[in-house]
Amino acid sequence: MPHAETPEHARIEASRLRSEHWNRWGPYLAERAWGTVREDYSPWGAAWEYFSHDQARSRVYRWNEDGIGGISDRHQKICFAIALWNGRDPFLKERLFGLSGQQGNHGEDVKECYFHLDNTPTHSYMKCLYKYPQAEFPYARLVEENARRDRTQPEFELPDTGVFADGRYFDVCVEYAKAAPEDILIRITAANRGPDAALLHLLPTVWFRNTWSWGGSEPRPGLRIRDAGAIELDEPYYGQRWLFAEGEPELLFTENESNFRLLWGTPNLHPYVKDAFHDYLVQGRRDAVNPEGKGTKAAAHYSFTIEAGAAATVRLRLTGHAGGADFDGSFDGVFAQRIRDADDFYATVIPGDLTCDGRAVMRQAFAGLLWSKQFYHYVVRRWLNGDPAFPSPPATRQEGRNHEWTHLFNADVISMPDKWEYPWYAAWDLAFHCLPLALVDSEFAKQQLVLLLREWYMHPNGQLPAYEWALGDVNPPVHAWAAWRVYKIEQKRRGKGDRVFLERVFHKLLLNFTWWVNRKDTQGNNVFEGGFLGLDNIGLFDRSQPLPTGGTLEQADATGWMAMYSLNLMAVALELAREDSAYEDVASKFWEHFLYIATAMNNLGPESLGIWDEEDGFFYDVIHLSDGRHLPVRVRSMVGLIPLFAVETIEQRALDRFSGFRRRMNWFIENRPDLTHNVASMTVPGKGERKLLSIVDANQLRLVLKRMLDENEFLSPYGIRSLSRVHREHPFALSWDHAEYRVQYEPAEAVTPLFGGNSNWRGPVWFPLNYLLIESLQRLHHYYGDAFQVECPTGSGQQMTLWEVAAEISRRLSRLFLCCGEGRRPVHGGSESFRSDPYWRDLVLFYEYFNGDTGEGLGASHQTGWTGLVAKLLQQSGV
Repeated sequence: MPHAETPEHARIEASRLRSEHWNRWGPYLAERAWGTVREDYSPWGAAWEYFSHDQARSRVYRWNEDGIGGISDRHQKICFAIALWNGRDPFLKERLFGLSGQQGNHGEDVKECYFHLDNTPTHSYMKCLYKYPQAEFPYARLVEENARRDRTQPEFELPDTGVFADGRYFDVCVEYAKAAPEDILIRITAANRGPDAALLHLLPTVWFRNTWSWGGSEPRPGLRIRDAGAIELDEPYYGQRWLFAEGEPELLFTENESNFRLLWGTPNLHPYVKDAFHDYLVQGRRDAVNPEGKGTKAAAHYSFTIEAGAAATVRLRLTGHAGGADFDGSFDGVFAQRIRDADDFYATVIPGDLTCDGRAVMRQAFAGLLWSKQFYHYVVRRWLNGDPAFPSPPATRQEGRNHEWTHLFNADVISMPDKWEYPWYAAWDLAFHCLPLALVDSEFAKQQLVLLLREWYMHPNGQLPAYEWALGDVNPPVHAWAAWRVYKIEQKRRGKGDRVFLERVFHKLLLNFTWWVNRKDTQGNNVFEGGFLGLDNIGLFDRSQPLPTGGTLEQADATGWMAMYSLNLMAVALELAREDSAYEDVASKFWEHFLYIATAMNNLGPESLGIWDEEDGFFYDVIHLSDGRHLPVRVRSMVGLIPLFAVETIEQRALDRFSGFRRRMNWFIENRPDLTHNVASMTVPGKGERKLLSIVDANQLRLVLKRMLDENEFLSPYGIRSLSRVHREHPFALSWDHAEYRVQYEPAEAVTPLFGGNSNWRGPVWFPLNYLLIESLQRLHHYYGDAFQVECPTGSGQQMTLWEVAAEISRRLSRLFLCCGEGRRPVHGGSESFRSDPYWRDLVLFYEYFNGDTGEGLGASHQTGWTGLVAKLLQQSGV
């Protein structure tokens, strides 16, 4: 390993070597644990209704904990977060509020304003911001107004209620700095942005995840008062810890146990329960907390009246050292040093030639990625069968959701899409997270990719788990691509790639590739089905269900993904063949797979129109009817652009080195022209004598790009739309059996209820597929060189190389987040606060997807997961 460049690099290395456990503590606390599949023990599988936000303050979680701006150890035995009360809310604010999937007019939606501002890979410094209204939080109004609105109307958000008017809110900033791996300094600053003095109750809270109530052998941990401002923690796994609180706040104690009396009308098992601090503070019940000063949940209660424009700061220390907090000594010095360390670290990652605004966006993107780590716990067999101390789940559960995944045993820190709307991992999301993560912590990125291939994640049949709502759903096979890219990123940054990692991933992916071939090519013609492939409502109908027409759907995207998968595995095999020639044989196998798929994509038979439509110059899904006919689904969508992802170049020197691979490749070219005519560029050397493997030839590429780069079709000011805008005036419709199925351009939120209506692939801009298009164009340029140019935008008369086209798409995507001349960021739409308010304008949200016409952020608002790819774009483009 190279010499550590900064103190943070040294901590990363020490953590990798396990000489110091800098990653033992981190932001691993979810922002929502209610309404998840894991907590659903209903007979009907309705997770949102079974465990609601209203119940969460009184009901103990089985699998994960949640909180605001919180941290936990990596096994989530000990948790810390903040709670707040403004003297007006109906209950203590201990967790973020949002609408369930059924309550939102566009699906589930967090209704809070919070921002991830900074974080380092070892979490040696972390900073987040929560905006807490001084008026009563409008819970009911948010529910009622969104229920009143239909799918054609925008969501009603917290700022729309007017609670932030005149700055009548608190900016609550939570910061953490590690003096040592087991010594965490905490600084909480509440600033009154309003014109009048305002009351704030602040309760930094520490508690144990309840692991003891379920009938296992887990011993019960304990908290107790040590002395004024000091709480002693006794946890069987970690031993003793102490939480020191500055000053002499009121220390409150209770148990992390459900309030049976409130929830179910039965006697409580313990006199002190989870919602005791709410009862004590909001209801004025002094007997709600334990007067003996002990329990499994405790809080330090501070009360402030903060003058207009002023701030109050609380300091705490969670440590393994009993000696004390030393608030007057090194405390602030440690914070100052860790902030300098963070600045020094990011100076090695973020290009210095970026604008100040670009650097700030990139830093917040990394912060969001690192804050979105979460301890994720789900043991399917235990979940299906129930716990010994509780009644058995209904019998229907044994044949219900995820019952075929009884091997799955998850109890790890995992990169989440976000920790409120998607507090569960998603396999293809995670693959994209790993690219920007590799820029700051390639070890963690590699661990994540290996983790999903472990035998307690991957199904014995080779399938990867999709997400907890349906582990068996089919996501695009991007794991090999991500592993290959992470390997290359680390190789470039460190000077050497991790061959052991690459080999481990490769062998497991061989099983996954075989699963795809055996399960998703039902006709045996190298054309794949794949289900909805994460693109939700992009099709005429739910592509993971039986077709209303009967027959099968031969998917341009599924087949394109598999061609890409074949080339990814071929590239990895050739890299491994540098040290082990046996991998040449495997590389040849994937070259052969690619040829069969590429041929099938361009010709399904003598009576078929094929997935490639020469007249339209585009790839389409094809319905294969039971009578042998093929019915093209002429929807111009991202489905028809995905075949561009299947592209790889091979250097001549590599062919010279791998003589066995070259010999078998030449045999195919000479003896199977029926398979190689669509990859003729294998016989025509390109720039630098390179060879090209691509589904599209030069003519097809020009035809597809003509549509993709047309601003009246795919090319938005902010990237490539997921559906051509031509379908605004010309929707595609299919009539079948007295029913009509339609696809129409929808640039923003979905109107169709397919998949709950909480995401939309019928027009918005999505980062992951835009990123893959950029990479594909770069690889194609690598072969064709500067001589190959296309018009961009179509009709402009401006010619660009493919590299320049990729750079243009990258600039448009980055433009979503960067300030324009009027101080506006397109991602924030028409918000005046984000445009001009000094306490809002430098804050950035990373949404799930973006309006195809205006760039406004849509869907999940903190999905730094795959939208965090903007950090990679900024790093490589220097916008």
